[in-house]
Amino acid sequence: MVTGDAPRCASCLYIGHVVHRRLRPVIHSFRYQVCGLLVDLDEVAELDHRLALFSFNRPNVFGFCERDHGPRDGSSLRTWIDQHLYRTGIDLSGGSVQVLCFPRVFGYVFNPLAIWFCYHGDGRLAALLLQVSNLAHQTHSYLLSVAPGGAGPWITASFAKEFYVSGFVGMDARYECRVLEPGDRMDVAIREFERCDPTLIATWSGRRIPLTDMSLLYALSRFPLMTFKISAAIYWQALRLIRKGAPRYPMTSAPHLELTYAGAAERGGQAGGSSGKAVNL
Repeated sequence: MVTGDAPRCASCLYIGHVVHRRLRPVIHSFRYQVCGLLVDLDEVAELDHRLALFSFNRPNVFGFCERDHGPRDGSSLRTWIDQHLYRTGIDLSGGSVQVLCFPRVFGYVFNPLAIWFCYHGDGRLAALLLQVSNLAHQTHSYLLSVAPGGAGPWITASFAKEFYVSGFVGMDARYECRVLEPGDRMDVAIREFERCDPTLIATWSGRRIPLTDMSLLYALSRFPLMTFKISAAIYWQALRLIRKGAPRYPMTSAPHLELTYAGAAERGGQAGGSSGKAVNL
């Protein structure tokens, strides 16, 4: 595949797939091919100038808008995340913040999950932020500090569920996440447990390609209506679950606070994670 020449930068595309496997009380699974975007907040304005098919905070074929993330009011995402990190005692000292998400396509996007990678000035990963959204236009974020030490590219953590996502999973649940720090590949795996029993396994993986107009054109040819398909697929899979007799749970109110500090994540090569109690900021 020809992607064109581009300056080496942190921002890139990831071509891969999303897989969901529901384990109980009914068996259900699906797999979709997707194109993810990793954008460095320090690079996004320059990308807007360099790329014809990509824009920052304005319409285009592909785009990244500040109002889609963080407080969703169009304000500076860098200021927002720095303020929350400061409250937990984390100072990036000018280090980069990179957001892994789906891009806007023809002005539309829905991100069930966006992951923020927050780095110290010396390049060490300081924190992860997992921002979760539901179809009711609600969002909530889980902030994880990354414990120093440890070896390996994986970051693992465990924390309590605080935000209503799906009508087919109750709120008395817990997440275990395993995230590969972005490089030539990206990989995210989240397991959801209800009363210590595994209920759902969701994975998102992909291989890196440079962010160029040629690669965006390639992504457009493969995924012309990807973001619309993501929203439509959620409704379609919900219908399939209803037909299988999956129990449904009433929608609960979103947490009063926009962000939960979910404890410390650990770096290593094996799955697992911390089990500290989540506390609200």
